[in-house]
Amino acid sequence: MSDQAVLESQIEDTIENQIRPYIEADGGRITFIEMKDNIVYVELAGACGTCPSAQMTLKGGVEAILKRRFPEIVSVELARSENPYFG
Repeated sequence: MSDQAVLESQIEDTIENQIRPYIEADGGRITFIEMKDNIVYVELAGACGTCPSAQMTLKGGVEAILKRRFPEIVSVELARSENPYFG
């Protein structure tokens, strides 16, 4: 397994076990999509999809936790949907 694959696995595990329970408690859902150039891309869904505080949760919560645990992470961003009806 490459260093990149190991790091992605650790990030996904952190999201699954340390972040997701809090997101789900508020009716949301978070999914790790990929990591490119030390930027982690996630998808927020459920209540997070329409919540006006989703960006604050992403940056102040998810990004802060991941950057503290994995200093090589530059940023956490929302993944763009491949669906042409969503922007």
